[in-house]
Amino acid sequence: MSSLSWKLEDLSKITPNGCNVFTTFACGGGSTMGYKLAGYEVLGANDIDPEMAQVYQTNHKPKHFYLKPIGELVEQFRRDGVPDYLSGLDLLDGSPPCSSFSTAGTREKDWTKKKRFREGQASQILNDLFFDYLNLLEILQPRTFVAENVTGMFKGKAKGYAKEVVNRAKAIGYKVQVFQINATACGVPQIRERLFFVGTKEAKADLVLELKRKVITQREACSDLTLEPDDLAHAKIKDTSPIMALWERTKMGDSLATAHPRGSYFNTTKNNPNKPAKTVTATAGTSLHGVEPRGFTWKELLRLGSFPDDYNLCEPRRAKWNDRAKYLVGMSVPPFMIRDLSRAIYNQWLQT
Repeated sequence: MSSLSWKLEDLSKITPNGCNVFTTFACGGGSTMGYKLAGYEVLGANDIDPEMAQVYQTNHKPKHFYLKPIGELVEQFRRDGVPDYLSGLDLLDGSPPCSSFSTAGTREKDWTKKKRFREGQASQILNDLFFDYLNLLEILQPRTFVAENVTGMFKGKAKGYAKEVVNRAKAIGYKVQVFQINATACGVPQIRERLFFVGTKEAKADLVLELKRKVITQREACSDLTLEPDDLAHAKIKDTSPIMALWERTKMGDSLATAHPRGSYFNTTKNNPNKPAKTVTATAGTSLHGVEPRGFTWKELLRLGSFPDDYNLCEPRRAKWNDRAKYLVGMSVPPFMIRDLSRAIYNQWLQT
């Protein structure tokens, strides 16, 4: 059985560490799953996507969930006061949407512009959201915080934005460190590099991270899965699709751009099963299997994202399960990534 094979019921075997978390930009619950694996109690969550909120609430059953933009949550707490259950919070978590800083995106062209990503979501100015998170940090005054984003925040003009984030957190009263972590170092079979801004209000030594878990390949992660014919059929590249011809001419591990005359499809990868998968994105068709002409099925995607095998996707249409899993994994911080980071925070900063 793969080391990535686990189920939701396994959470009941985790020993609580006595610390709690409130999570923002919760999406479908990847970060929450990581905190639970590390022994934290997740008190509540916030997100704006109704579909992902359903996934989150179905799998995590939170006592408190705020389906609204974080800016409105800040206004609510300023107006009505902070709820008693958030008094003395140990950790505030958040992953503000990051596409405007991604090196694979349009970067500066999207700064100051409102964007809407999915039906039912509010339009938001993405580069304002980190400061909405910091406003909530100032209101809640937790002992520690974790804020995740793409590595593009430390490149080009975005460096100035990252410095503003750090300076604002310091002004609120936190000692801040920034770590660049690859998910493969946490046992996730996916090459996914992210920045983590972490901070503490208390006089503590610098956080030291030693993340050296065994690198797990896509093949090792998925070898024991039984894939259903329907899921494979829905993942298959159509024979008439231009991607099929490109897939056939592309070497394992390379981008389809290497086979395209104009270098198009540079974000679409034919994955090498003997290595961790390249970053899974929420965009359909960007992560392709290396041996068979298809995308990954929902079962494989959950494994590549380090989610439990029985995670409920809350999608009644079987034909959409692969797409739903791809969106979930592509938009989430892998649970194992947060598990390892938050364990270090507990052991070095929160444990009393």
